Amino acid sequence: MPLLLLTNDDGVHAPGLTALEQALAELGDAYVLAPEREQSACGHALTLHRPLRVDRLGERRFAVNGTPSDCVNLGVLGFLAERPVLVVAGVNHGTNLGDDVTYSGTVSAAMEGTLLGVPSIAVSLAPNGDLAVAAEVARLIALRVLVAGLPKKTLLNVNVPAAPRGIRLTRLGHRVYSEKIVEQTDPRGRTHYWIGAGAPEWEELQGTDMGALHEGYVSITPLHLDLTNHRALDALADFGRSLDAQYRPTARKRARSE
Repeated sequence: MPLLLLTNDDGVHAPGLTALEQALAELGDAYVLAPEREQSACGHALTLHRPLRVDRLGERRFAVNGTPSDCVNLGVLGFLAERPVLVVAGVNHGTNLGDDVTYSGTVSAAMEGTLLGVPSIAVSLAPNGDLAVAAEVARLIALRVLVAGLPKKTLLNVNVPAAPRGIRLTRLGHRVYSEKIVEQTDPRGRTHYWIGAGAPEWEELQGTDMGALHEGYVSITPLHLDLTNHRALDALADFGRSLDAQYRPTARKRARSE
């Protein structure tokens, strides 16, 4: 049986993780290695300033005092008896759409698995959705990935609506936030701030993850970890040559002075 590594950012006791574990059990030996507490919006953080501790909660369930990316590192790089063939993060309580993938601990866990060379999937569920339905969608996608694999440096970001009517392959949407900062005063007269407030507005929906969810479809977005803008390399060629020409004389003067 292949070894599967499951994690999340809602914490090891989250119902979404349990639903995912149950759904994927028939595909292989599913091991849970997840944060001991909620780590939502932690992004791709790694814990480097202190040691990580792992508590066994069951035969194949472990709680880690770290981030989702920490959990994937541990699971892939030697904590488990063998290297996993698939990393699945979720089921996240709430969607991870558009630019929000850069903040998501769920998506970042799949990114970490991809960076370590393991095919990876992130699964999120819209509010009022059914965890069992999302977990079954995850099972179908995981089975396909186990059979066919994924392109290099590519992960799948999956978002499931409340009542799915089908599945679509999509691109990331782009949402624009307004009134991001809310200033308030506490009972002692001290000022504090909330970020992330205000209703977001979406740009063009056609073909995007948000557009698919809006129409009731599961969104599967392939994310590539090469962040290079390859078109910009040509567009900025003159820019780069100009900077290089300006920098060299400065470098030569510094070399002579030394």
